Amino acid sequence: MTTSRRRARRGLAMILAVGTAAAGIAGCAPSRASTAENGDMTVLGDTVALGLGMMKPYVTIDKSGNPTEMGIRLTAAALDGLPQGEAPSHWMVSFPDEAGPTVVKNAMVNWYPKGRKPAELFGEPQIAFHFYTIDANEAMATIDPKGQPAKANKLLDPKYVAVDYIAEPGDPVEKTVPGMGLHWLDKNREFGPGKPEFTEVFVHGSWDGKQIFLEPLATRKFLLTKPDVTAPVKQPAAVQFDGYYPTDYTIRYDQPTDEYVVSIGRMVKRQAS
Repeated sequence: MTTSRRRARRGLAMILAVGTAAAGIAGCAPSRASTAENGDMTVLGDTVALGLGMMKPYVTIDKSGNPTEMGIRLTAAALDGLPQGEAPSHWMVSFPDEAGPTVVKNAMVNWYPKGRKPAELFGEPQIAFHFYTIDANEAMATIDPKGQPAKANKLLDPKYVAVDYIAEPGDPVEKTVPGMGLHWLDKNREFGPGKPEFTEVFVHGSWDGKQIFLEPLATRKFLLTKPDVTAPVKQPAAVQFDGYYPTDYTIRYDQPTDEYVVSIGRMVKRQAS
């Protein structure tokens, strides 16, 4: 599909303006406006059904066209009617063309009705937002740790590892999630008895020696408290791809629109080295 056709499809949706209340959803394609006082503009991507509601990807750009924030807005009903059972579910999400200068290609949203292992720490139902630096569909189709153990065992060069992060302990072949990647965890975020309850966290992901996703995640229980959390995204000394990278992430409830917002923002341009 050509760029002009994609932009034409975006002409029927409602507009989000930075600093103003977002309008309700109207159709499946986004539009744009520049009504914020500082000239920032928020552009919606195609909506995706989720639970009894839907999610709306977006990107915010400044008056020079540089991306400053991107994320996903969930209508409140999206947290109801989610699939149950043992197996997780996933949905693919595409961002507007204006997100092109970021390192994010698209996103995979994953719902874990039984949480993750170990259950005593992470068993609360949760939803994860994988912002992929490669195509998420490619990840689903090609990441096979047991079929490609050499790639699974190829970890990130230390200069590409965010400060305080470590690969999930254990054999990388076993710990790499097929169709997703290996998770890297902040060693300073500990949960469990005598420690904070697991509510939200930020994770990095890799495969075959490359950083392939940035992942804020939160439990459904925590989202229902209508939180307002913004925290730094810890940075590596160097990056592997040119583009705009987030330096913080946000998980919050937007009262005027009755939506939950999960975003990565305060983006800065970095060059591969």
